[in-house]
Amino acid sequence: MFQAKLISQFILRRVHHGPCSTAFHPVSDCFLQRNGKRTKHGLHSDSSMFRRCHTFHSLAAIRPSVRLCEAHSYGRRPFSLSAATIVNSAPAPVQPYLRLMRLDKPIGTWLLYLPCTWSIALAADPGCLPDLGMLTLFGTGALLMRGAGCTINDMWDKDFDKKVSRTATRPIASGEISRMQALVFLGGQLSLALGVLLCLNYYSIALGAASLSLVITYPLMKRITYWPQFVLGLTFNWGALLGWSAVKGSCDWSVCLPLYFAGVMWTLIYDTIYAHQDKDDDIKVGVKSTALRFQEQTKPWLSGFTVAMMSGLAVSGLSAEQTLPYYAVLTTVAIHLMHQIHTLDINKPEDCWKKFVSNRNLGLLLFLGIVAGNLWKERRESLLQNEDAVR
Repeated sequence: MFQAKLISQFILRRVHHGPCSTAFHPVSDCFLQRNGKRTKHGLHSDSSMFRRCHTFHSLAAIRPSVRLCEAHSYGRRPFSLSAATIVNSAPAPVQPYLRLMRLDKPIGTWLLYLPCTWSIALAADPGCLPDLGMLTLFGTGALLMRGAGCTINDMWDKDFDKKVSRTATRPIASGEISRMQALVFLGGQLSLALGVLLCLNYYSIALGAASLSLVITYPLMKRITYWPQFVLGLTFNWGALLGWSAVKGSCDWSVCLPLYFAGVMWTLIYDTIYAHQDKDDDIKVGVKSTALRFQEQTKPWLSGFTVAMMSGLAVSGLSAEQTLPYYAVLTTVAIHLMHQIHTLDINKPEDCWKKFVSNRNLGLLLFLGIVAGNLWKERRESLLQNEDAVR
């Protein structure tokens, strides 16, 4: 008995002082938290749980440095830098406000920001990269304005959101944030966004301020028309006008209008797909969308929007004197959209979400195509100069 006691003490000493000694307690805590039973005295485990923990004790005694490392990695979630993880790591009183501005779901910010990047890249001088300062400034503005738009949307839709399972947990609908608190928070977001806007030229300040009416009224459109996605497109693609004017001092409408039109068509594509996730709830609540308007004819409509989008991008590229890489990427974008529409299952919310999110990559691809096409201009001009010199 005395020898057995000495051996057990030696094993525990090796376990606690080994290279993974800190893993011992998290493993036990993990199992207790996942499988334990809570009583008025605290968290307790059932007998099977204790057997599992004893199994880890035995394994650790045999090979503490290996087994406890495995147990520790089993009990701890993998490290992640996702937007949702960052929001969940924030102080508890701040989290509802971060979720109100959808900081945990950055796809909307990307879709607002990308038309800005297209316009800024198109406005760059031949052979030059887009202005990094402008890209950063517009990225900040997109984050703030998307957050402000979501706050306005949730303030308007509080009663609707309560009736839909997907939106019932939003901070205003669930009561975590009052409408007055949301209004104060909205004022802060708009003030910061105004600070970003004031960094631009006077033409762009006036142009940017003109979009505010769309930001405020868009959430009401689903009550009035089956085309709220069209109004969203007018709102979300304002950066296609603003990016060019911020770089050049004014809009070249031969470039900016076709680009803006293409962006609106793009929004009709991806947000109609998104709306199919909620069509059953929308019918119950009594709000409208293009998903309900098109129903089983959704794919032909989306195909038509794709043709219109690609036409707008082609006209904009011609006006901006874009080059081969740009048109090569346009072909890839068209193929991506055709595949997206062809494989879409409008009756599967998870597939609609997957297709919707893929549009971020599509927008980034188009941005890279514009940059590559602009850099190609310098090469083309150099070749023309060399040919002239030979002649």
